[in-house]
Formats: sequence, C-alpha cells, structure tokens
Amino acid sequence: MTTLEPFTERIYVTRPVFPTIEEVTEKLRDIWLAKWLTNNGPQHTMLEHELKNFLRVPCLSLFNNGTIALMVACQSLRLSGEVITTPFTFAATPHVLTWNNITPIFCDIDAETMNIDADKIESMITPHTTAILAVHVFGTPCDVEKILDVADRYGLKIVYDAAHAFGVEIGGQGIGNFGDISMFSFHATKLYHTVEGGALTMRDEHVKQRIDLLKNFGIKNEEEVVMPGINGKLDEVRSAIGRIMLGYVEEERQRRIRLHAIYNEELSGVDGLKLMPKCSADVKLNYQYYVVRIDEKIFGRSRDFVYDEFKNYNVFTRKYFHPLCSEFTCYRQLNSSTVSNLPVANLIGQQVLSLPMYGGLSADDVRKICVILKSFKR
Repeated sequence: MTTLEPFTERIYVTRPVFPTIEEVTEKLRDIWLAKWLTNNGPQHTMLEHELKNFLRVPCLSLFNNGTIALMVACQSLRLSGEVITTPFTFAATPHVLTWNNITPIFCDIDAETMNIDADKIESMITPHTTAILAVHVFGTPCDVEKILDVADRYGLKIVYDAAHAFGVEIGGQGIGNFGDISMFSFHATKLYHTVEGGALTMRDEHVKQRIDLLKNFGIKNEEEVVMPGINGKLDEVRSAIGRIMLGYVEEERQRRIRLHAIYNEELSGVDGLKLMPKCSADVKLNYQYYVVRIDEKIFGRSRDFVYDEFKNYNVFTRKYFHPLCSEFTCYRQLNSSTVSNLPVANLIGQQVLSLPMYGGLSADDVRKICVILKSFKR
C-alpha cells in the first residue's frame, strides 16, 4: 500500500462551478428593478434564447429541473404502454416512465460506450412499445443513426436523456438535434448549471408549444386551460444565474480537458483498468466526467475495495451507476430486469468508478489521485 499522505482537505467526485457574488448581485438588481420573479420573465426569455444558440438547436423550453422536463417530454409525445430504456442510468430515467404509467423495458448496454446497445433494441420491441428512451451516458453520444433506423422501421418515438451531454456535438450538430426530444439537466453538479434546472430541445415548434402549455398547468390564457399540465417553470433568479454560467462553460471545459489528459497519461496501460471510451473524431465532448472500469481479476482489487480505500486518503469517488435501475425494488420484478437479459450492464455496474473531475482540481491533485489508485493494484 502507498505511503502517501491523505489529502488535507476532502476531494469530492465533483464540485459546483460558482459565479462571482458580484455577478449574481448585479443580475439580482435587474430582477428587483423589473419586479418579476417567475412565469416567463425577461431573464427566462433571454436565457431560453441564449441556450438555444449555444446548444445549436431550433427549439428549446426551460424547466425547473431535468426530471420534470423528462416527465413532460413523455406527456407531450403521448407515450404509453412500454418504452425501451437502459438500466445503466440515474434513477430519474425509468421513474419518469413509471410516473406516466409507462412500463420501462430494460435493454442491455454496449460494452464499450456503456450506452444502450442499439443492436439489441429491436429484440425488446413488442406490440405495446411506443418509444425508445436512451441516455448519452457520461456525455458519450449514443449510436443515434442505428437508434433512428430502428425507430423509423417500427414507428417509435425517440427521447434522449442528455443530462450528461451539455454542449456535446456530433459532426457540428448539437446533441439536442437528435431524436424527437432531448432533455438536459442543469443541476448544480453539472458542467453547466442554473443551481437546479433543465431544458427540453426539439425540432418541431408545435411540440414546443405543447410542452410550454404542459409545464404551466395547461394554461393558454387567463380564461382557458386546454390540457392537464404541471408546474415546471424556471424562475427568474435561476434563469439569471444560468445566463451568468454560460460564460463559464468553455473555460471549465478546457480545464477538464487538461485533467482528462493527465488521467489518461497516468492510468493508460495499467492492467485491469479500462479508461473512458474513445469517440470518433467528429464528436465534441464536454469532459464532464472521468470514469474507469476496474476488472477485479486483473487489477487484483474490486471496485468496491478501491472506492472504500480511497476514503482513507480523503478522496471521495462514486460508484456511478450502482446499483442498476433494474435492481431497484420497484423494477426488479420486471421480466427485462433479469441478469440473463442484462449481462453486460450487470458486469459493468460492478466495475465503474467515477473519479474526481472539476476545474478546481490541480494537475498535482490528479497525479496524486492516480498514484494512490495505482498503489491499490495487487
């Protein structure tokens, strides 16, 4: 075991990017002068426009969080019956289906990208299937062409959970252009945030109009409520913070690119460690996460051992995503949740460890984390 001293302060898996208090105060002054706190105020309107341009999408609707946004996405497309999705994701992904009285059908994942295995989706389709809900896991794009081909042949809708994929592009196109609707999360721990928030992107202006009604109680005007909606609006304070944070995204991304390179340099070639998947040259990544997979048989230590041992050095990693959604008590009874249906997901779910990744880390911090990790190898 290494004789390295622990970090003097806790190193977490991530930390929020903070704007300066002066920038926030200035924006708050604008809000106080406008005397408008919520319900499509000027900050909200401007942020929606700015995000649409930043993400290079034709239509965008802001939300108070990504989960509500994804729930509304399912409602807006009138999804029902069964929706094929991945078990290797955050709990919100299948939960939004359940809240819409839809049965999640879990499909196994690709052994390299850890995204839904596009080659296995077709085998999961039944007469009750209405859509595919895929996740760009850790910001790595799904196989959007294969998924589109399957959806077109079976008349299915495509919804992408792009919570990890803010700013990701394929061939110069924003990731939010693929599928019928994409959801982005603006939670505080993301590369870009509004403290709490989210958005849906879509190509169809009519779909946006329906979504905008659904997120505001279905209210069309002062005297007309045209559908049963929900309250999914983003307020002016968080919209203003979101406008500030847009100016921080590229600088933070560049810092993470440098840290990614150090992780790759230090950990490349270590037997038993599999690093972040490589993408094709036409993909622009956001470098939000740095993930390794630990093969216990080769590395000599389990992922869980490494996770626990890191804490002794004041390093707090994350078993992301563990347990699998298919292992939750509310889903384990589903036929699609069996281990035999999800062999790759069950294997990877025991191997993945998300290492500290945020712009505030120094190069020396990352090198020390790598030295500690390598010292665990037997």
